Amino acid sequence: MKPPKHLSLVGGAPAPEAGETADGRRQRSERSRAQIVDAMMELVRAGDMNPSAARVADQAGVSLRTVFRHFEEMDSLYREMTARLEEEILPLALKPFEAADWRGRLGELVTRRAQIFEIMLPFRVAGNVRRFQSDHLMDDYRRAILMERAALQGVLPKAALADAPRAAALEIATGFQTWRRLRQDMGLTPTQAEAAMRFTVERLVADL
Repeated sequence: MKPPKHLSLVGGAPAPEAGETADGRRQRSERSRAQIVDAMMELVRAGDMNPSAARVADQAGVSLRTVFRHFEEMDSLYREMTARLEEEILPLALKPFEAADWRGRLGELVTRRAQIFEIMLPFRVAGNVRRFQSDHLMDDYRRAILMERAALQGVLPKAALADAPRAAALEIATGFQTWRRLRQDMGLTPTQAEAAMRFTVERLVADL
């Protein structure tokens, strides 16, 4: 007598359904993909601003072929990394301001940017290393600048926006490149860098 179709030929245990096998493959694929992105982020955090696919594969504990099966070129891996970071920082970036007046909201914006920029620091620097060879990364760079500008303009009073030199100075003072300069080139701690940013901003709006 043949065993029922739903039983295996060894031990009588249920044989895996085709759907279960496909689910298993998909889960393994998703784990491998996540491992690769994790490895990329670990390398960048550790100071490798332009990791090769081979380095990523070694860090992830997978083959180079597996890396390129999930990510046909490095740009697609950068896109996945950017998406992961945006998931982390968007709740903070979109959190409503608590202050009722523009000065209070501007102060909150400085604090918020210090937190966001510190999270993003190694990844934005890594993107800057490659952006001149990548349309995607260049688009990301330009989009980040526009988002920074829009957020700042949403806080400033009309008097500040109407004063073009002052508005430009405030944009520079609260921008990522200033944070990078304070943290990397000048070697300030995050607390010191935030204090320097706040000092500059407060004096730029002191007479408004």
